[in-house]
Amino acid sequence: MGLTRRQVLCASLLTALAGCGSSETGARKSTGTALWCWPGGLAPSVLADATERFADDTKLTYTEHAGVFRTRLDAALAKADGTPGITGIKGEDLASYLPRADLFVDLLTLGAGDIENEYLGWKWQQGRANDGRLVGIPIDIGPTAAFYRADIFRKAGLPTDPADVDLAMRTWAEFRTLGARLRRRLPDTYWIANTMTLFTIAVSQSGTRFVDELNRFVGDGNHIRSAWDIAIGASTDGLSAHVDNDDPKWGAAVADGSIAVSLGAAWHAQDVEGAAPLTSGNWRVATGPAGDTNIGGSYLGIPASAPDPDLSFRIITWMLNPENQARAFTDARLFPSTPSTYAMPALTVADPFFGGQRTIDVFSASARHTRRLYEAPADGAIQDVYLEELRNVEYRGKAPATAWRDALTKARRLADDSGVN
Repeated sequence: MGLTRRQVLCASLLTALAGCGSSETGARKSTGTALWCWPGGLAPSVLADATERFADDTKLTYTEHAGVFRTRLDAALAKADGTPGITGIKGEDLASYLPRADLFVDLLTLGAGDIENEYLGWKWQQGRANDGRLVGIPIDIGPTAAFYRADIFRKAGLPTDPADVDLAMRTWAEFRTLGARLRRRLPDTYWIANTMTLFTIAVSQSGTRFVDELNRFVGDGNHIRSAWDIAIGASTDGLSAHVDNDDPKWGAAVADGSIAVSLGAAWHAQDVEGAAPLTSGNWRVATGPAGDTNIGGSYLGIPASAPDPDLSFRIITWMLNPENQARAFTDARLFPSTPSTYAMPALTVADPFFGGQRTIDVFSASARHTRRLYEAPADGAIQDVYLEELRNVEYRGKAPATAWRDALTKARRLADDSGVN
């Protein structure tokens, strides 16, 4: 989907860890416990404190790998040599590792079951393989909602208070109707950046993606067609600015007010703030039709060849306990996977960028109502087929019916090539 996040944290993270680890360039060989992650994946303050807290047990060496993290981790796991004692696992990569759970230590054998209740049930279960092994402990999650410009809503004569906005767009049909009203009254302002985000969220809300747990292709199911129709309807109504979320034009459109709504996960707040700092106070967050599902969120796991799994597990569980997840939210906008954290001051404080709103009230409700979503290894690549055909409709004028047929044909072929039934 291309939603950006957290690149700006890299410099502060490396500064916080100066003398405690290394960046990818010029990395030193660890003589203790190596920890691998990607830029912005962990909280600088928690990492720095972990090196001190466990100094008597090990030398904790942090290495931050930019680029495609999975490529680096796959290479290390294939050799079973030079693997870290602890590694991050990106949420989008997890599905490819679950069928190969033997590459990692089953954390249940180290006592993970004792802390299971501290984490959201659906997120915890997503870290388990079909054979029951637990591959990772959740770092963070990405509960979704609708970020909107209250000042633009007011100008268009739409409700502005989050509770009233929720009532006005409880369904995707109402969301589309409200957008059409804004477009009629403010023709130079678009409702959303693109329709691909709508499709992605709607698919996730359905509870099933493109391959089911029996390894059957379900990309032609009613839940996918419904999500497709939601996106196509918004495109047909002219609600979209035709801008991808990772396009530099997106930031400009958010800053100048030519986009009124941006759908995304809790961490998307950082993207909005970074793109449009001068709009502080004008934004609000509503659950709307975009809530009650999840985009993103990663894990920490222990490779099977780790030298001291028990110590690695102690480090992980300390770093990801509820108190440290609150610090991670303050440091890096990593939204906690531990629901008890939602009542802590770090999350309940009013957010001035969002007009003094307690945005935790929206995102915590979305997080609690999210359900586990099975993701097969082929799901990400299959989804990209549908997203590309939606781009063809939205950006290139392709007929929706033709695009749908082509999406099904390509997706079915890709599923066959991936061993999906």
